[in-house]
Amino acid sequence: MLVEVLAAVAVVAIGLSALTSAIPVAGVAVSEGAKLSTATFLASARLEKVRTAAWSAAPPVDRLGVSGAPLSPPQSGGTTTFADEAALPDPYAGYSRQVRVLDCGLPPGCGVITSGRLRQVTVTVAYRPVTGSGLAALDKTVSVTTLVAQR
Repeated sequence: MLVEVLAAVAVVAIGLSALTSAIPVAGVAVSEGAKLSTATFLASARLEKVRTAAWSAAPPVDRLGVSGAPLSPPQSGGTTTFADEAALPDPYAGYSRQVRVLDCGLPPGCGVITSGRLRQVTVTVAYRPVTGSGLAALDKTVSVTTLVAQR
């Protein structure tokens, strides 16, 4: 009887130690999920703001702009339309956001689409993920892309 009790205690101890080692991993996964969801929300919210920018042929209005280079924010008439946000205010401290606008009428176009009446908008949000030993060394990014038609 004593041997059976000792065996049961050993099995329970092994199970509990395995369970306690999984708790930090689960905590990191929950934290990463929350950060990833927040980054996706921030990208989508900025994309909706960009999509409402006026861009029309008649009358000629361009508040959307075009990025002159992959690392530059969009500009229209020498004015930056959607500036990079290196640090967002609370409660989104730790996130940064940038908008890039590609003219689909210029080579190489936007994938298989070549049209001067379309622009490809990409919003990228960066954040520093949490690892089991603290913050990661490199940022993680979330990008959301859509096409915007001239109105």
